[in-house]
Amino acid sequence: MASSNLTPREIVSELDKYIIGQDNAKRAVAIALRNRWRRRNVPEELRDEIAPKNIVMIGPTGVGKTEIARRLAKLDNSPFLKIEASKFTEVGYVGRDVESMIRDLVELAVNMVKSEEQERVRTKAMEMAEERILDILLPLKRKAVESNEPGGELEVLPIERTDLHPDATREKLRSLLRNGKLDDRVVEVEVRENRSGPMIEVFSASGVEDMGLNIKEMFGNLFPQKSKVRKAKVTEALQILADEEAQKLVDMDTVIKTAMDRVEQSGIIFLDEIDKIVGSESPHGPDVSREGVQRDLLPIVEGSQINTKYGMVKTDHILFIAAGAFSISRPSDLIPELQGRFPIRVELDSLSRDDFIRILTEPHNALVKQYKEMLATEGIEIVYENDAIAEIAEVAEVVNDRTENIGARRLYTIMESLLDEISFDAPDLVEKKVTITAQYVQEKLSDIIEDEDLSRYVL
Repeated sequence: MASSNLTPREIVSELDKYIIGQDNAKRAVAIALRNRWRRRNVPEELRDEIAPKNIVMIGPTGVGKTEIARRLAKLDNSPFLKIEASKFTEVGYVGRDVESMIRDLVELAVNMVKSEEQERVRTKAMEMAEERILDILLPLKRKAVESNEPGGELEVLPIERTDLHPDATREKLRSLLRNGKLDDRVVEVEVRENRSGPMIEVFSASGVEDMGLNIKEMFGNLFPQKSKVRKAKVTEALQILADEEAQKLVDMDTVIKTAMDRVEQSGIIFLDEIDKIVGSESPHGPDVSREGVQRDLLPIVEGSQINTKYGMVKTDHILFIAAGAFSISRPSDLIPELQGRFPIRVELDSLSRDDFIRILTEPHNALVKQYKEMLATEGIEIVYENDAIAEIAEVAEVVNDRTENIGARRLYTIMESLLDEISFDAPDLVEKKVTITAQYVQEKLSDIIEDEDLSRYVL
């Protein structure tokens, strides 16, 4: 299904496959994604005037804020960057400046488009790699021809060998190669070394910019590319040469142009811990101004041009999704200008026991399914009784209440503790079917639950 044609209802339906509950947040991001399609279809004179409706998600950790944004980006094949707002520092202080997130997003987009292009030319690259392998398997005889130029040297010309064996023709070798008859033969292939040159840091007016520049890229042919000879089996050699040929076939100018356009039109930045840059400065000593970080963020969220090593990027239509627990501060504590750039606010619900049961079983990537498939690789069949699932959910809720509430992430630690013994002994188990019952869950986790201090370390 083409993501650009998805209706908000269909977007929510796709998100439901991976995220339980949080209907308000799903509706908000579904509308935001659909608005992009709508903007592309309005009259051209209005297109640039329509700004994205950025979103603030309010809720504790582990309830699905990041996952909603990540799945939304994957659904739309959009460049996606998650970054903690607390990592930024105000202009004038040493540290990451806010513009670096746009450069990171562009770099991600370039790599994404480059991979797509390499996949698109994969068939052609494999054909070219096959020819190179055949050249190695059926070497060429060379003859010397004297140059006509005065004082010229001997020129070496390749001639196809006909003195090997009557059957050793190129097409017969090709047939053997494609049928896998030559897979185990070891050949020597010459490949280009992909070794980066020295990296330097660039100091800009905004402080230290962590965008590394490769000296080889700056000075081009002053650093000639080296090659080396590798010994490999034919199957491995084919892949090595195919990757090399795919890189040659990709037009990087087109890749960069496409990536920049994708960032500007469909980029998504997830600003986590936005609540950490809200409020007054630390009373315990000098601290970077949180309000200063907000003011540095403001022009990027409003729409500005950021310089990257690939050129200028406009941020006007990048979708920003901010998130935070806001347990001490409130979204209204943001500076007024920034508040106005995040008009949509949605509150996510804390997870209950019933939510945990659904999270364990319903999503396409549910934890219960993950462990089931992983242990199936050892020939072990894991069967979970319904009471056992309910007991795991109960434990997660209890531990979250007693200690730090980390939402669904608690299920990971509980499942690891629960299946630790089975995972360790799996290769040696004689009984290949293991049933997880409620009693088994209680036996494995009861001591940890009862000892609150221990549960803080283990769960």
